[in-house]
Amino acid sequence: MAPRRETVELEVPVEISARHVHLTRAAMDVLFGPGAELTPRRELSQPGQFLAQERVKLVTERGEIASVAVLGPLRGAVQAEIVNFKGLSSHADRDHLLEWAQSFENPAHFFVVHGDREVAPYFAESLEHLGMSAHAPQYTEVYDLAAGVQLERGYLPERRAAVHGGKISSAYQRLVSVGKLLQEVILRSKGRTNKDLARFADQLKQLIDRWEA
Repeated sequence: MAPRRETVELEVPVEISARHVHLTRAAMDVLFGPGAELTPRRELSQPGQFLAQERVKLVTERGEIASVAVLGPLRGAVQAEIVNFKGLSSHADRDHLLEWAQSFENPAHFFVVHGDREVAPYFAESLEHLGMSAHAPQYTEVYDLAAGVQLERGYLPERRAAVHGGKISSAYQRLVSVGKLLQEVILRSKGRTNKDLARFADQLKQLIDRWEA
């Protein structure tokens, strides 16, 4: 009779770091000043290991790599690991990005500039639900960073489509987007005084007449 085998369930954490470095005491002194110490930012799954707030720039024969993470504690030899994953995305998912955003102390504002334009605004809303200020800026938008206010609204260019006889220019895409903004303004003008509405309509009519002339 064959011996009975017992099944044991084990949870094995798997983490991926596409690029990071380990520093020595001597390298730390040269890069950040004599006696400088790494500033722990987040503990890693390996006991005693942590992600530091410090960043370095790697200069190689193929170019430069900026903002490379430093892992602590200090080691006996300088080590750098740069990995190119084939067929595997090392980008963080939504939950990891939200966790990363929450790691900042009192951030003034988040600009969501990465991702599909239909998805970016929803991620900005997720940040706002967590009590943070955020939005997904649009093309040509003007924002005063010092004052923390939007000076000019942007627009989303129309997606390119196949057109017989020529391509759709970026100027035409902008014209279509501004036209949609104008329509939104008109719809929001309901309830304003007849005098204001009449003046606005006359201004638009004059603009159209000049354009068609």
